[in-house]
Order: sequence, then C-alpha cells, then structure tokens
Amino acid sequence: MAEGEAQARAWPALMARAQAGDKAAYNRLLKAMVPAIRAFVRRKICDEALIEDVVQETLLAIHRVRHTYDPQRPILPWVAAITSARSIDALRQSGRRLEVQDEDALLNRAAEPDGFESAGREENDVLTGYLGSLPPRQREMVESVHLGEQSLMQAAAQNNMSVSAVKSLLHRAMLNLRKYGRGTHEKP
Repeated sequence: MAEGEAQARAWPALMARAQAGDKAAYNRLLKAMVPAIRAFVRRKICDEALIEDVVQETLLAIHRVRHTYDPQRPILPWVAAITSARSIDALRQSGRRLEVQDEDALLNRAAEPDGFESAGREENDVLTGYLGSLPPRQREMVESVHLGEQSLMQAAAQNNMSVSAVKSLLHRAMLNLRKYGRGTHEKP
C-alpha cells in the first residue's frame, strides 16, 4: 500500500474530529488532502496556475460542505466529486474546453509522486458508478445540489421544479445511493 493511500485511510476519522470542532485535526486533514486534490485536478487541467487555483477553490468548497460528509463512507469519492466540480467550473469560467486525456495516455503517464493517481481514478470510477445507477432526474439533482453546490432554490429554478420536488428527488437519490453502496447493485 502506498504511503499516500495509508494516510488517506485516516481521513474519515480526521474529518469526524474536524466536524466535532477539532481545529488541529481539520488543519492536518486539509494539508494531507492537497496532494490528492492536486492529482485529481491534473487529470482534467494542464495549466499549472489554474491547477493551483482549483486546488484552493476545492479546499474552500470542502470547508463549506464539510458538514455533509458522512465519516462512515469512503472519503476519496467525496473529495473527487468536489474536485471534479471545481475543475469543470474553472474551465468553464476561463472559457477553456475540458482537456480530455485518452485512457492509454493516462495509464502510461508516470505515476504521481504522492501515489494518489491510481487511487483517485478508482474512487472516481466508483463515484461515477454510483451516480450512473440513479435515474436521470435524481442524478441531475445530486450533481446540481451536492456536487455543484447549488441551493435548493437554484436547482428548482434551473429545472423548472418546486423546491419540494427537488427535495423529494434528492431524498430518493440518497436512499438509492445508500442501497447501491451497501451492495444491492440493482438499478433504482
């Protein structure tokens, strides 16, 4: 097991302590996450200055939504989802197209020195599988509210829905994701 992966296994406990108000644990967690976040961002963005901006934006987003993390769940998919959303936002804001690397180039690329590249790819695949298991409307709401950090009102307005309809879709999506995460891999 790579040293970076072993450290990442301690992150859920650090986040639980941070959620309980332990500032030292929170600082340790954020510092430990930076190499993994940077590796995730490098999979989507090649501009070093933009990469560092996205790393900072991701850390701010994690700070804003840290209360949503469940320490009983894997943390890397949660971090990868936030990082991916911030990367895409940064590319959109800068007017750039998403630079998609082909699978062979990604696999043959030298491993990141922090050891998170393969773990990040696996965790991102898991997250994509979970989201892909949802019906389209539920997936859209999860992506808008939880990954895109929109408010319920913003998601409702964007999708021509009521706030209660958005809440209902999110509730059903979370139930389906829990079911899927427990090993019941049937489509919801």
